[in-house]
Amino acid sequence: MLARPRPSRSATRRGVQLALGLVLYAASIAALVRSGLGNMPWDVLGQGVSHRLGISLGTATIGLSVVVLLCWLPLRQRPGVGTVANVLVIGLLVDPFLAALGHLPDALPLPAAVALGAGGVVLNGVATACYIGARLGPGPRDGLMTGLVARTGRSVRLVRSVIELTVVVTGWLLGGTAGPMTAVYALAIGPLVHALLPRFTVPVRPADPDRAVRTGTARA
Repeated sequence: MLARPRPSRSATRRGVQLALGLVLYAASIAALVRSGLGNMPWDVLGQGVSHRLGISLGTATIGLSVVVLLCWLPLRQRPGVGTVANVLVIGLLVDPFLAALGHLPDALPLPAAVALGAGGVVLNGVATACYIGARLGPGPRDGLMTGLVARTGRSVRLVRSVIELTVVVTGWLLGGTAGPMTAVYALAIGPLVHALLPRFTVPVRPADPDRAVRTGTARA
C-alpha cells in the first residue's frame, strides 16, 4: 500500500496563515464598527444593508460576498480555496467579535474609540498581508477589482477608488457609518499592506502542487 504524500511545510504554513488572516480580518471589522468612528468601505455598505433588512452584519457580509462572486462570472474570474474561506470565515466570525466588543461601555470615551479604530486599521493591515501572502486565492471584492481592471484596461487605483466610493456612498445612504476612520483606513491600508506583505508572502516551490494558484489583493 502506497503511503500518502505528506503535505509540505509550505502548504501547511499557507493554510494556517490563511485561517489566521481571515480571523484577524473579522476582528478588525468588529473593532472599526464598535469604535463608531467609521467602517471600512465595504462594511459601510454591509452595515447599511443589515440595518435596512434587519439582519446581522455577518449575514449581510456573506450575502454581499455572494452577490460580488456572481459578478465574477462575466469577468471570467476563478475562485480559489481562499476565496471560499474568505466568504465563510469572515462572515461567520464578525458577529461573535461584535458581541464580545459589546461588553465595552456603550459610550466609549473619544480617546478609547480612536485607539480601537486605529487598532482595527493596523490589525486589518496585518490580516490582509497574512491572507494575501498565503497565496490561496483572492477575496470576492479583490477579484471584482482585478477582473474589472483586466476588462476595462483602467488602472488599479482608478477602479478601486470608483468601487469604494460607490459602496461608501451607497452604504451611507442606507444607514451605514462612514466617518474619519473610513478615511484613515483608505489612506493607510495601502502603505501598511505594502510594508507587511513581503514579510508574510509564503514562497511557493516549483514542486508545490498549489504553485499555479493565483494570488489576490487586499479586501478593502
